[in-house]
Amino acid sequence: MNTKLILSTAAVALLSACASSVTTMAPMTPYSQMALPDAVKVPDGHKVAMETVGVGEITYECRVKAGTGAVDQMEWVFVGPDAALNDRGGRMVGKYFGPPATWQSADGSKLTGTQVAVAPAGAGNIPHQLVKANPAMGAGAMTGVSYIQRTATKGGVAPSQICAPSNAGQRLIVKYQADYIFWQPA
Repeated sequence: MNTKLILSTAAVALLSACASSVTTMAPMTPYSQMALPDAVKVPDGHKVAMETVGVGEITYECRVKAGTGAVDQMEWVFVGPDAALNDRGGRMVGKYFGPPATWQSADGSKLTGTQVAVAPAGAGNIPHQLVKANPAMGAGAMTGVSYIQRTATKGGVAPSQICAPSNAGQRLIVKYQADYIFWQPA
């Protein structure tokens, strides 16, 4: 048998095997907020504008407990976040930082907002959150966003280390992840 024919036949068989093992990627399922507590659901009349996954850190500081005035009553206080906002494919499309809490797209548009509600998200996780967006600064992906929803949280709660007068002012950084869903009027 001809060597070229054998190699050609083998190459065709190999390519056929590879082609048959390739699977097509399933289309992404539309985001649903049905499993979320009512308090953090976006009101009817809105649609998802963008879905991101925030991956980063939250800084906490050991301070005198608010409202007590007693220097011996201390607590870890939220200072601010610093996270990359990635699309569902893992590509960085923006950032989240504060204070004030600011979501900024890679195109330069950004917005801040006012917390509307929170709901528990499980032990060791920062809560789900619903934020009413302020008008965006700059034209781009954040233009027209009316609500930001924080879901699927992992980590981010205040440190478990002791906060006492002896370590007042100490800052600790905690890793976290959360989905940030951006909504606009339908």
